[in-house]
Amino acid sequence: MPGNEQGAAMDVTFPDDPPMYDGAQLVVRFMAAVDGVPLACAVTLEALEDHFGAQPPLEADILRAYETGKGRIREVCTRALEANGGAAVVLRSGLFRIESA
Repeated sequence: MPGNEQGAAMDVTFPDDPPMYDGAQLVVRFMAAVDGVPLACAVTLEALEDHFGAQPPLEADILRAYETGKGRIREVCTRALEANGGAAVVLRSGLFRIESA
């Protein structure tokens, strides 16, 4: 990834684009950017249920859980992006358990 030589810190940001629920994949999709390059990332419905109180099947409740947990979701996403070299990620429930240990 340009500007990401080994050992260089990544600049991870999150645009204000609204999240979107993808009922076919059971994820909430959101945008991140690594060193200015946009990436589509996602958090699973299971993670939102387990860690942020999502109550499916209502999309509004699922998106509300995302908004409630947005700060933590972004923290975990940043760590995952740094760990995988800046490739798009899908955040699963187990990752939140590992990150809180």
